[in-house]
Amino acid sequence: ALLNYTPNKLGKTLAIKKKNIKFGYILFSSTSDNPFFDDVVAGINIKSKELKEYGISVDTRFSEFRDPSNQVKLMDQLVDSGINGLAITPINHSDVARKIKELTERGMPVITVNTDIENSGRLAYVGSNYLESGKTAGGLLRLFTGGQANVGIIVGSMGILCHSERVNGFKQALGRYRREINIVDIIENYDDDFISFEVTKALLDKHPEINSLYLASAGVYGACRAVKSANLDKKLKIISYDCVPTTKLLIEDGTIDATITQQPHVQGSKPLSILFDYLVFNITPKNDRFYTNHEIKIRENI
Repeated sequence: ALLNYTPNKLGKTLAIKKKNIKFGYILFSSTSDNPFFDDVVAGINIKSKELKEYGISVDTRFSEFRDPSNQVKLMDQLVDSGINGLAITPINHSDVARKIKELTERGMPVITVNTDIENSGRLAYVGSNYLESGKTAGGLLRLFTGGQANVGIIVGSMGILCHSERVNGFKQALGRYRREINIVDIIENYDDDFISFEVTKALLDKHPEINSLYLASAGVYGACRAVKSANLDKKLKIISYDCVPTTKLLIEDGTIDATITQQPHVQGSKPLSILFDYLVFNITPKNDRFYTNHEIKIRENI
């Protein structure tokens, strides 16, 4: 059996190469305000190198997270370029869902990455279980504050499914402690550090009773700058997400108490593995949701 291994693999590789398969990938742009997607891209690049051996190419395009028409245009461009399968971080908009449904009805597998979209007929989702991660944040906050808290929530946009689910999970976890743990306000920062600084500063000025912050998406650095400018950096309990370089520094200096991570490398590579198995070996994923692991990072294990 061992002797047959190499020729079999070689034969398989040649057969796959003949198919001339191409994958498309549409990802939210990584910005200086939200460098999270740099780590997702690193995962895509590692997997792309593996796929290259089989003659499979990956065409990655970037979209803004507030422009659904741009996403639809990018999907059309990739389809015109001859892709066989698509991975996408979708904007939660009916036009995007409609376009994904149209592609799946034409027989193209579509995997949603990092954030899911309802009524799209997509083959599978790869990413965090945001409701669970929100509950985890709620549980942490309860532990850190001894169950007495006035919380300010800063979130990218309640129009993005993953952001709203993190907030809803957080609320669910704290529902039974409503008397002791009070959510003072929920403010949007559009994942932008400058906006995050301004809205956090305004929130803290308006509500001096706030003793903890839940930073439910990006713009963490901007929010923490506002906390420091108000000299509250050791007085507030702060929970955030992901472990981008600036967040890591803020944990090390004690500004952020804990951050919850979501395996960005896996979010980059796993969708390509699913597309490969589906198109090459006709393997449909056993489950239509592949949840990445959550890790709680504190100063001692960062």
